[in-house]
Amino acid sequence: MRIVIAEDSALLREGLVQILHKFGHEVAAAVDNAPSLLAAVRDHSPDLAVVDVRLPPGFKDEGVQAAVALRQEHPDLAVLLLSQYLEADYAAELLETGSAGAGYLLKDRVGDVLDFLGSVQRVADGGTVIDPEIVRRLLSRRRGHSSARALTPRETEVLALMAEGRSNAAIATELKVSHAAVAKHIGNIFEKLGLHSTGAEHRRVLAVLAYLKR
Repeated sequence: MRIVIAEDSALLREGLVQILHKFGHEVAAAVDNAPSLLAAVRDHSPDLAVVDVRLPPGFKDEGVQAAVALRQEHPDLAVLLLSQYLEADYAAELLETGSAGAGYLLKDRVGDVLDFLGSVQRVADGGTVIDPEIVRRLLSRRRGHSSARALTPRETEVLALMAEGRSNAAIATELKVSHAAVAKHIGNIFEKLGLHSTGAEHRRVLAVLAYLKR
C-alpha cells in the first residue's frame, strides 16, 4: 500500500514512517504542513493519506480542510485523520465527502501498533473507523435524553463498535455472540435512537454521529 503522511510532530511522523515500513507499506512522502500534503498526493497518487487534524500554518483545522479538498479532487483516496482532541464534527465532515475509506483516531491509538495497523488497513479497504472514545464521550453527554438512557450496556458496546466501522460479523466475534444477536441489537439501537437503518457503512456511522451530536 502506498501512503502519504502529514504530521507536524517530527517524532510522531518518523514513528509512523517506521511502523508502516516495518509492516510492508510504502510511505511515498512524509510532510509537515497542508500545502505539502496537497502536493504530495498529486505527485504520488497514494492509496491512503494519514493526516494530522491540526497542521501549520494555523494549527486549527488545516489538516481536515486539506483532507476534504483531496477527497473532492481524488474521490477514491482513503483518508485517516489523527488528532489529540475529540471533535466529532471533524469525523462527520470527512465522512460526508465521499464513499472511499475514512477514519478518525486519537493519536493515543498509534501506541497500540497492531490496532493502529488494523485501522489503517480497514480504511484503505474502504471501511470506516471512528475512535470509540468519541462515541463514549458523546453518548455520556446524551444520557439525559430518554432514548440514550434506553440503550442497554450491550447495545452501547455494539454502538461503539459500529462507530469503529466494524461489520456485524466482526462485532459478533468481538463480543462472542451470534450474528443474529448483533443484528437484533443494531435494530434496537436504531429504533431507540430514532434512526433509519441502512446498508451503507458511512451512512450508518454518520447517523450515529448525527444523533450523538444533537
